[in-house]
Amino acid sequence: SFAKMFYTERKIKMISARNHFHGIVKEVRKGAVNAIVKLETAGGHKVSSTISLEAVEDLKLVEGKKACIFVKATEVMMANENLRISARNQWKGVIKEIKEGAVNAIVKLEIEEGVIISSTISMEAVKDLSLSVGSHAVAIVKSTSVMLGEEE
Repeated sequence: SFAKMFYTERKIKMISARNHFHGIVKEVRKGAVNAIVKLETAGGHKVSSTISLEAVEDLKLVEGKKACIFVKATEVMMANENLRISARNQWKGVIKEIKEGAVNAIVKLEIEEGVIISSTISMEAVKDLSLSVGSHAVAIVKSTSVMLGEEE
């Protein structure tokens, strides 16, 4: 595939997705065309990613393999408590920084030591949720928004 060809010819040095962390594959559940890959970070956070079977094969994802986890900041929703919703990934943490803009803000949530999740949300949402540095919040990401990469 193109992805396999691209990755074998070049190594990625940077990616525009602000959220990049590492995990160990705990389960690969295959369907007809997609798979749900469940990972765990060093701090014990669970991560669920829905990707194509072709990607699972290209990345050689099996239980026990290390993988890189990528999520664009615009795909991260914020809440002030865990919600009973269909989004599989809900990570609790403490807000370390809020960069306010005219319309949007970038909220940085530390979910475990050294792992910061960035979320781009509206200023209206920041105010409605009463988000502030030092307060507790939850980052929410649908499994279809979690990209995986191979670790060397």
